[in-house]
Amino acid sequence: MGVKSVIEKHKRIMIDTAPIIYFIEEHKDFGKITDELFKLIRDNPDYHAFSSVITLIEVLAQPLKSLREDIVGKYRNFLLHSSNFTLYSIDPIITEKAAELRAQYGIKIPDAIQLAAGIENNGTLFITNDKDLKKIEEIEIIVLENYL
Repeated sequence: MGVKSVIEKHKRIMIDTAPIIYFIEEHKDFGKITDELFKLIRDNPDYHAFSSVITLIEVLAQPLKSLREDIVGKYRNFLLHSSNFTLYSIDPIITEKAAELRAQYGIKIPDAIQLAAGIENNGTLFITNDKDLKKIEEIEIIVLENYL
């Protein structure tokens, strides 16, 4: 089963940071699958993809450090101006859910916040490349590596 057949079962899709990096920076191994993913979402208004402001922090740090304004611009444009894509803020409800997930699963704070943002914003699918997150039961998780 391909990634497209999994995504087709969902309408609200939370995207973790890594797939966005792969897409924007045209990763040699994961670029093709993320191109397919974001084309599917962009071309179908029934899908709504989203992430949290944690993603903006994570994707901008390295290009800012490297003075790569071209990459910074690509990330800002994609995350802040794409159709069928929203970047959600973090609020007390999400932070409390993140604390629950962290307590239950022992995951890192950024992962807990990302997952909580997905769950609290009615996401039914979380796309990542972090195999350790497969243990989360509150939202369906797919790991891109499994679809290469």
